[in-house]
Amino acid sequence: HVFILSNPFPTDVPQPVLTVSPSWTSPGDSVTLTCRWRFFWYKAVPQLSRYSYTPELLAGGTNGTEQDSYILHGQTHTAGYACRAGRGDPVSYTRYSGVKFVWSGGVNPAASLTVSPHRLQHFSIESLSLICEGNSTEWRVMKVDEDGDVFSCSYWGEMTGSTCNTDTRASSGVYWCESVTQSSNAANITIHSELLFI
Repeated sequence: HVFILSNPFPTDVPQPVLTVSPSWTSPGDSVTLTCRWRFFWYKAVPQLSRYSYTPELLAGGTNGTEQDSYILHGQTHTAGYACRAGRGDPVSYTRYSGVKFVWSGGVNPAASLTVSPHRLQHFSIESLSLICEGNSTEWRVMKVDEDGDVFSCSYWGEMTGSTCNTDTRASSGVYWCESVTQSSNAANITIHSELLFI
């Protein structure tokens, strides 16, 4: 009989290749197990009309990497990233990871976020305007809340042109502007509940 590992996944899900070294050992020897995949790294490109992101392979990533980490050099602006793994030729891929963001507080002349009133601490009863400026004609304001969930302005405010005006649904989180080609500086805004003193 041939013994195989029972597999709860469909047969079209890619399977990694496991190697062991050495195959024969003496008592007390160390053994290295290596699970072989190729990893593919993507930038998340905003799709403004669909409230989503499209994965775009990072430079030099067509063939993937055998390392399970990827170093971005010279990061200068806010951006989202994702990854997935694959095996075989042609490559059979896993699902994409979720999008994770890297935020920049630095000034980007091509895209900027202005908070009005001009501060990072606000009360929940205040209205708040988030203004996008830069080299694009269409913007959306985004937020990642304290739970890591991503929302666009339409969920907690109203987008008018390049300005997001919030109501009392605004909450603490990291806010930024994005277009199809640009992302702005990010602002970590804290929203406090109103305290009433009698």
